[in-house]
Amino acid sequence: MLADDQRVVREGLGTLLGLLDGIELVATAADGEEAVALAHEHDPDIVLMDLRMPRVDGIEAIRRLAARGDRPRAIALTTYADDASVLGALRAGARGYLTKDAGADEIRAAVEAVARGEAALDPSVQHHVVAALAGGSAAPPSELPNDLTAREAEVLGLIAEGLTNAEIADRLVVSAATVKTHVNHIFAKAGVRDRAQAVVYAYSHGLAGG
Repeated sequence: MLADDQRVVREGLGTLLGLLDGIELVATAADGEEAVALAHEHDPDIVLMDLRMPRVDGIEAIRRLAARGDRPRAIALTTYADDASVLGALRAGARGYLTKDAGADEIRAAVEAVARGEAALDPSVQHHVVAALAGGSAAPPSELPNDLTAREAEVLGLIAEGLTNAEIADRLVVSAATVKTHVNHIFAKAGVRDRAQAVVYAYSHGLAGG
């Protein structure tokens, strides 16, 4: 199964997957919520999961799927290779991590490896894992309070650093509108009214200061 919020990516990857011997694409999803629902319906062996999607992001979707048991096994397939994305996906239960620069052979190899129960990490992201094992990671904790997503926890940490919405947007390479949406969700979930309360919340839950 393939989950990506961009139609052109879904169609392109779907075509590519259809050309790979031994791989059958049974469903495509446009966001994490749909991915979880379709996984229940189609019971795929593997899910290729984009991380930054509306409604439910990929990391949360991976976490929900991992809670079901051994199937389906998730491979994060995303444009991003930052610490929070890589470690967030792996801690949520992803068995593999590929960037969208991956070619057909790399995708096939990752799918086959994960299907065998092995891990599959793009070489470009392996140093993130090494840094985490060495204690150098500042990724959000695996258990987040108040149903915060990994991305919301990341935004909250940046709020605690004193960054404005515009500065957060620049840091995460997203739009200011996207950051505003995340901030609104954080305020609602955490029960805070303003940024000052959000900073207190971040420190009290270990989501600030790295």
